[in-house]
Amino acid sequence: MIYDCAIIGGGPAGLNAALVLGRARRSVALFDNNRPRNAVTHASHGFITRDGVTPAEFRRVAYEEVLRYPSVDHLQTEVVTVSKIDSGFEMIDSSGVVTRARKLILATGVKEIFPEIEGLHPLYGKSLFNCPYCDGWELRDQPLVIVSEHSSVFHTAKMLHNWSKDLIVCTNGQVSLSDEQKKRLLSKGIDVIEKPIAAFIGKDGQLEHVRFADGTQIPRAGGFVAPKFVQSAPFGERLGCERTELGGIKTDHSGRTSIPGLYSAGDASYFMPSQLIFAAADGSRTAMGVNMDLTEEDFE
Repeated sequence: MIYDCAIIGGGPAGLNAALVLGRARRSVALFDNNRPRNAVTHASHGFITRDGVTPAEFRRVAYEEVLRYPSVDHLQTEVVTVSKIDSGFEMIDSSGVVTRARKLILATGVKEIFPEIEGLHPLYGKSLFNCPYCDGWELRDQPLVIVSEHSSVFHTAKMLHNWSKDLIVCTNGQVSLSDEQKKRLLSKGIDVIEKPIAAFIGKDGQLEHVRFADGTQIPRAGGFVAPKFVQSAPFGERLGCERTELGGIKTDHSGRTSIPGLYSAGDASYFMPSQLIFAAADGSRTAMGVNMDLTEEDFE
């Protein structure tokens, strides 16, 4: 069969797109390799009616709702190649199974590339995070570290000052701030340390100290580390999609990319902010765009 739409990615964007299209009585192939980026997180926040939900519970409820619609097929496999064909798109999974669809939504998300600092990964998702809106409340009023090699750290520090007044900015050996910015931070009691970081020290997921390359260390109870975001999957690039300045897949107001019949939703298209509620809303918006385009084609 040729599906009305294939969706690659079973995160909130892909799941919400499948829900909307299923309710629109469209046949959907939803590919999900079951490797969600937020699996390391203890809880997800900022989504009304789902605040504090674990990633596993979010996925369980989402699939329970999506698969009520018989036209949605849940394909628990990994897509390895995507091609543009006359009838739309052709996907081949890791087992060699071929699936075809008239339209395709890339909801593959992004992946984080963190600075290579010893001890980061055992603490990430427990006492070290990357999004203040997702986890700032849980770290409120604690002594925190902000680690970033980018100039955006100034904005991050100003924002986090609302959650905790005990902040230290670490640029990991980079000169990311102007002298004026450092003066402004110091005026609020925020120290700036530009030495390279050697390690995060802690146990059982709890940060205790930040150690620098010169052997000195500072006590901290948690913090935020800024990663670099890149596309999780190469399909947009391989198909020739235009990109945004940040590296996202460029889309219009209905999720359409520069390739006819190809759409993108969620983190893969806008990169930031990386939150469940934004991704789910974008999946819904894009699904409506797909259904509108299919409707117009069917009426021709």
